[in-house]
Amino acid sequence: MRTVSPGPANGPSVTATVPLGVPPVWAVLERRLFDALDEAWRAFAARYCGPDGRLVYHGPAADRDGADDFYEAFFNWPTLYQLGGADDLLDASKHHWEGVTAQLTELGYLVDEFERGYDWFHQGESLLLFYGICAADPRDEQFRERARRFADLYLPGSANYDAEHDIIRAPHNGAGGPRYGLQWEWASYHTDLISMRPYGLPLRDLPGIAEWADLGDPSNAARMGAAMNERLGRGDVAVNLAATSLAVNAWLYDGDDRYRDWALRYIGAWERRAAANGGILPDNVGLSGEVGELHGGRWYGGTYGWQWPHGLYSVGAAAAIAAVNAHLLTGDEAALAIGRDPLEIVYEKAVQAGVTETEMSTSDRWLAELGDEAGKPTMLVPNRHDDGGWFDFQPPQLGLPVWLWYTSLGRQDAERLDRLRAASGYDWATVRPFRNKEEAGHEAPWLEFLRGANPGFPEAMLSTALGQVQRRMALIDADHEDLSAIHVHHWQRLNPVLTEALLQLVTGTPQVLYNGGLLPTRLAYFDADRHRPGLPRDVAALVDSVRPDGTRVELVNLGLTHTRRVVLQAGAFGEHRIDRAVITRGDEDYPGDPRSYTTPPITESEREVTVDGPRLVVELPPGRRIRLDLHTTARVRTPSHQYY
Repeated sequence: MRTVSPGPANGPSVTATVPLGVPPVWAVLERRLFDALDEAWRAFAARYCGPDGRLVYHGPAADRDGADDFYEAFFNWPTLYQLGGADDLLDASKHHWEGVTAQLTELGYLVDEFERGYDWFHQGESLLLFYGICAADPRDEQFRERARRFADLYLPGSANYDAEHDIIRAPHNGAGGPRYGLQWEWASYHTDLISMRPYGLPLRDLPGIAEWADLGDPSNAARMGAAMNERLGRGDVAVNLAATSLAVNAWLYDGDDRYRDWALRYIGAWERRAAANGGILPDNVGLSGEVGELHGGRWYGGTYGWQWPHGLYSVGAAAAIAAVNAHLLTGDEAALAIGRDPLEIVYEKAVQAGVTETEMSTSDRWLAELGDEAGKPTMLVPNRHDDGGWFDFQPPQLGLPVWLWYTSLGRQDAERLDRLRAASGYDWATVRPFRNKEEAGHEAPWLEFLRGANPGFPEAMLSTALGQVQRRMALIDADHEDLSAIHVHHWQRLNPVLTEALLQLVTGTPQVLYNGGLLPTRLAYFDADRHRPGLPRDVAALVDSVRPDGTRVELVNLGLTHTRRVVLQAGAFGEHRIDRAVITRGDEDYPGDPRSYTTPPITESEREVTVDGPRLVVELPPGRRIRLDLHTTARVRTPSHQYY
């Protein structure tokens, strides 16, 4: 167990001396976005939440897909606080977590503040709010205790984990232990489940049930439900890999080896299964530890697995989350293999076709993401596999390979992105005005910006984000639904907080992996005067270069009267070292002679400062800016939650 740093102690200090001149458009838009988001979350809370923080809803929920949706309405609020959101946003995030937790306990979903038992595709979504609070305020002893208690539910000796076979015993698991079967869900799987029709049959080897229409027969629907309960409700599944985030989150507090050891042990067990399966990560393991035990020897067919319903979207996400977690724990690039291999398997089978010309299970996502270019031939990869082979071809979901590249910054992962770019039939530089469930999907234009091919990205991305906030505020204003009877997805569709643009531009980090990822940002900021995380008031930041040995960022103080002091940190968990920084400095001619009608030319030069630590204090007088090219060494410290 390691000793935790008491906080972002002051490191070397530099002062910005370059006059601002004409304020950069990106900086003005960024500060405007912070202001807009502050208005927006308050309006959302006032419209949809009670005084105790819970959502205005009097259930019971119409379907089981509910516990995650309650938390998802606030999933990125702590992240906004860490970036520089309002001082009271952290307290508001905790207030809503505790209110919703009490609400869900009353609805029967939780035991001792944790999910009674559900799949990790959804549990991962539920926990983003919790992980964000832990990272934003590791001094909160209540949340620290919860982090350890929740992680303990999966360690050896717990009801959920079978240490002999290195499996989590059921696809539905949680505070109540393994919940064998699908319980309340799909006792009869029938054709009235219209939203599930695009995903086809959950099990495809039942006699007399060969296509969706066959489920119109009540006896067939009952047989399908019974088989699902037996075969999809037992044993381990690949999406359970997302549970490792619970252990890593607890480990980040004080380095307790129990959490690290279990996460690496569990990930290692799945790596061995993939190696024994020709490099393909299987999606199911029986209670005896045998892959395919419940599915006739098939490596596919498990809950939220390769066959049904989402394939790569769920299996690939869980594998990427596990890969990032293993890298956080070890610093070893080889640990990313579990996330890389599923992508390489499907990328090898790519075809060229247009989204509008191809049948796929989630076409609505791609029609929004590709816009008027959805009809152009582009790279499509299979997302699912059944007895007939690979199917459900869709464009690659870029968040997965981007997180692998971002984590390693290695050649292998960069070249994978280059291959995807070359095979894409759409313009990677275009920023389209959409917001999907994950609040992601703008990775391509961001990557183009980072490689110097999309200089207008910051302004376009921030403008798009502002437009999406405006739209959600208009939707909230026009919302006249009965809040005691709305569908559980209602709130997340109207959550007006957006962090994708700010994560990319302020920290040089992609949007969080939505099904349970942690958020090791490239850069982190602390307000040295207010003693809290995030950018100070008036200050904007732009990361325009991310490379293996460094990061370049520009800081701007748009204010007119106040000097701001920013603690700039390499790595959200303080794991990297800033060796040196090449910074800009201005000459002394500004502001010039008051008798002159024109501003004197602003010239700047560079100088190098030695840092040799994780943090650098930047003093920003009003109307000044500074560019810092940070030369860093990765992973010289053990990652930990950063106290302030």
